[in-house]
Amino acid sequence: MKNNILVTKPFLPPIEEYIALVRKIYDNCWLTNNGPVLKELESELSKSLGIENISFHTNGTITLQIAIKALNITKEVITTPFSYVASTSAIQWENCKPVFADIDKDSFNIDPIQIEKLITPNTQAILATHVFGNPCEVEKIEAIAEKYNLKVIYDAAHCFGVKHKGKQIFEYGDISSVSCHATKLFHSIEGGLLITKDNDLFELINKMKNFGHDGPAKISALGINGKNSEFHAAMGLLNLKYIPEILSKRKEQYLYYKNVLKDHGLIFQKINEETEYNYSYFPIIFRSENILKNIQSILTKNNIQTRRYFYPCLSTLPYIESEYDLKNSNLISSTVLCLPLYHTLTEEDQSKICETIINNLD
Repeated sequence: MKNNILVTKPFLPPIEEYIALVRKIYDNCWLTNNGPVLKELESELSKSLGIENISFHTNGTITLQIAIKALNITKEVITTPFSYVASTSAIQWENCKPVFADIDKDSFNIDPIQIEKLITPNTQAILATHVFGNPCEVEKIEAIAEKYNLKVIYDAAHCFGVKHKGKQIFEYGDISSVSCHATKLFHSIEGGLLITKDNDLFELINKMKNFGHDGPAKISALGINGKNSEFHAAMGLLNLKYIPEILSKRKEQYLYYKNVLKDHGLIFQKINEETEYNYSYFPIIFRSENILKNIQSILTKNNIQTRRYFYPCLSTLPYIESEYDLKNSNLISSTVLCLPLYHTLTEEDQSKICETIINNLD
């Protein structure tokens, strides 16, 4: 049987550790509704990240929807077209209008200059994605938000373990939304986090994820079911212990790719210089979409999975009506390919991937 190299593979703690926690859950017979394991996870995340207000949710899409609702956003939201579809669909789902600002071609993040050009009397918020965990120009976005009295939501789905200027990237903006999906370097199988410095906002978020309950016999806010289970929390709690090891391994793999592929006409994402990065993805940009398609086809024939991520450009979604000048976003989304990157990926596998790419570029 040929070796099949996956594009991603979830890290799993020793099964004995998970079984031990599952037995405790069985003994408690408390499966959901903010159980003790979930509360322990939130507490340990708070200690690990040095951030007080962390709320664990069903997934990273419901967190974006709750963030928009909690900030009372009802009109226009300036956002990026180079992101996963969840960021735009959350805006549209909440009956707001996504307005797309082009990205910087080097960082792949939303361009603050383009943000300011698009502000109208109806603009209420900026929803920016830290693409592949690479921090946005947070200081410039903050200045724009203050100037125009806008809220800032960060889609920080890829950002676990990232610091900017010595601070956790989650400390920027009004709210950060984090994905704990199985494909992420920190995962709880399915899950999401909402993080905010605002204590009143944090209280509202926790009400909103629990149908608006303010205690068992009182409902004081409009809510939804965003709660997560003890079994998901258990996976997150165990995986948290292995984050230093995971980050170290990913850095090693990322640097291997970059060193081997650097002299072959490929373009790499430019990581913010003041960032402690988590090496969550390894995207490469080809000279054209045709070259990308050819390389991806050859990799697939060699049992190597890759992903066009993010593709397509979100401005092309069928429920988006307006047209935008998005030269950089269209270019990057049509020529980007993410290579395999996960904890158990071997150097032998990486060597095969790199050789296959290099030998077929011309």
